[in-house]
Amino acid sequence: METIVFPFSSKFLWAKYLLVFALFISAKALIKLPINGTIPAVIVFGDSIVDAGNNNDLNTVIRCDFLPYGQDFAGGVPTGRFCNGKVPSDLIAEELGIKDIVPAYLDPTLKTQDLLTGVTFASGGTGYDPLTPKLASVISLGEQLNYFKEYIGKLKAIAGEEKTNFILAKSMFLVVAGSDDIANTYFVLRARKLQYDVPAYTDLMVNSAAEFVKELYGLGARKIGVFSTPPIGCVPSQRTLGGGIERECAEDYNVAAILFNKKLSSVLNSFKTSIPDGRFVYIDVYNPLLGLIQNPQKNGFEVVDNGCCGTGNIEVAILCNKLSPSTCTDVSKYIFWDSYHPTEKAYRALVTLILQNIIGDFF
Repeated sequence: METIVFPFSSKFLWAKYLLVFALFISAKALIKLPINGTIPAVIVFGDSIVDAGNNNDLNTVIRCDFLPYGQDFAGGVPTGRFCNGKVPSDLIAEELGIKDIVPAYLDPTLKTQDLLTGVTFASGGTGYDPLTPKLASVISLGEQLNYFKEYIGKLKAIAGEEKTNFILAKSMFLVVAGSDDIANTYFVLRARKLQYDVPAYTDLMVNSAAEFVKELYGLGARKIGVFSTPPIGCVPSQRTLGGGIERECAEDYNVAAILFNKKLSSVLNSFKTSIPDGRFVYIDVYNPLLGLIQNPQKNGFEVVDNGCCGTGNIEVAILCNKLSPSTCTDVSKYIFWDSYHPTEKAYRALVTLILQNIIGDFF
């Protein structure tokens, strides 16, 4: 990586730079920030919803660095995003006026300047349960945290300690996980069913989530948003696997998601009083996505129970490839790209709605 030299030798000049940066970001942003509010970077952890290619060089089946993934991304290039185009972390950075995409930390083409405005450490297939990434052979949240520590060291080397502390304190941190724990580890693979009932398993998940958030705080993060789990029983693959012959939403999956979300929200609320200088934001994606599925026409969608790739019933990751049955001709009609992940259009509808509702909670 090339080195960026900051020509600021005084606190006054550094403060002046920050003011100019804040005004530049504010001018580009689609979401209006509070007066004097600034978000210099978006820094992301989690699973395939926000993975931008960290799995590309792993020996795992949970990868997507091949067509038709990325067919609607810039240049039609498959980057390792589990989508036809951009993923939520990209869209959030775009709406905040920070940059067009949030690159994968392990991307070999990552530029030094990208470190200043944020990266994603996320790995498709991971979860809060430490068993989940082991089953999928992907990067655990603990390993993502180690990469983040490495990132902090690189940031200090190019920007200095004071600027690094500012970036960490003011940036938006996002954590997106839990779906793979519930859908794969617990229900599909049944790897925890004999050991835990659903209340106990969601306790395990939320305790892990709480510890992860506290570790982020300990490393300097102060604005941390944690996504709820979605209505995972309503994604096409789980309809196929757990929704019966009619492929209805698998309600036991959704009951588990709702229980986890309630516990997660409660824990994050408790942090607001026990850790007063932090902003801990519960980001509800369950209800907005369920609303999209239940009322698709409102946002111009037609197909809610199949993905665009292949048959749309089961294809995801390596099963969604150039040899799959033909991909749909009009992806704009579909909420889901493959049998597990939404399309860029669906993500855009969700991100716009969610950001408007929660942006003030980060300040």
